[in-house]
Amino acid sequence: MRVEVSLAGLLASVFLGPHVFAKSADAGHQRMVVMKMIAHQDGDARLDYASIDGVSRRLYVARGFGVMAVDLDTEKTTPQLVAGQHVHAVIPLPGGRALSTNGDSNTATLFDGKTGQVVAQIGTGSDPDAAAFDPVSGLVFVMNAKDDDATLIDPVGGKAVGRLSLGGKPEFAVVDGHGHLFVNIQNQNKTAVIDTVGRKAIGSYDLPGCEGPSALGIDTESGVLVAACGNRTAVAIRAADGKVIAPHLPIDRKPDAVIFDAARKTFYIPCGRDGTLAVISESNDGAFSVGESVLTAVGAHTGALDAKTGRLYIPTADYQLTLSGVAPADGTFRILVLGYKS
Repeated sequence: MRVEVSLAGLLASVFLGPHVFAKSADAGHQRMVVMKMIAHQDGDARLDYASIDGVSRRLYVARGFGVMAVDLDTEKTTPQLVAGQHVHAVIPLPGGRALSTNGDSNTATLFDGKTGQVVAQIGTGSDPDAAAFDPVSGLVFVMNAKDDDATLIDPVGGKAVGRLSLGGKPEFAVVDGHGHLFVNIQNQNKTAVIDTVGRKAIGSYDLPGCEGPSALGIDTESGVLVAACGNRTAVAIRAADGKVIAPHLPIDRKPDAVIFDAARKTFYIPCGRDGTLAVISESNDGAFSVGESVLTAVGAHTGALDAKTGRLYIPTADYQLTLSGVAPADGTFRILVLGYKS
């Protein structure tokens, strides 16, 4: 998703400069802090979604010029593992492959996750954005932001195998591991439900009180979805039937990721316009509580969790005014590493 930052948020980043501060967040007797910054890079600072391949121990970050990779154990960075054209998402796949979406060329790149060798360039719809792999059908679903549909890709054959109408502008998507894909429909304030094996939409869930749902996360064990909305709220619903479990969970502006930590039963939501990380805990009996937010950096709107260490990796950059609007400043890209501290 393309990120916009308000002038107020920009001024905050100017005054704060590259420094990052953290507030405590409840997690038992621990608090989350920004531990360090890694992967500083000169040049083009554009960024979007991030993901982690737990098998290869690699963090992938979608960048304006391609895919960046970071070895999680050594922090060695490969600035451009594979080239791309305004990459929005990159997702790991079985067998060591990965797939990235190219918003400017209306393609998806299938590549070897270790070497970056391109396996196939696959045509999609207009402005491919988020993507999700479904293990039940074996398909990748690519959300086409300007066509209100999804391209279905067979990652083994390296080709598109169909298109699926979603009836509105798709944002982030997640799977439940039981043959269902859930997609936030931003301009309808709904979450669409897809039968991945049947390759068809089977319904949608209303998100009351939610305006412009973007990010989406899932706890597959409890069957709970959390949708982050553009009006400073998140909504928890039941994946099985859309029943609202927790309305009006307060967050900040411009959320672009909902990251679930299964070990702590916690949802993290990076909010780029205000530079905060919302921390929402889910109890074993299904209750939700919002802890104290963590101050990150203006523009930090996506991220990924390393399930092995419990650390969060949140890419960001400083933002500046340009003739065409607000944009990340060259040479300011970096990744914030957050973790819990006693």
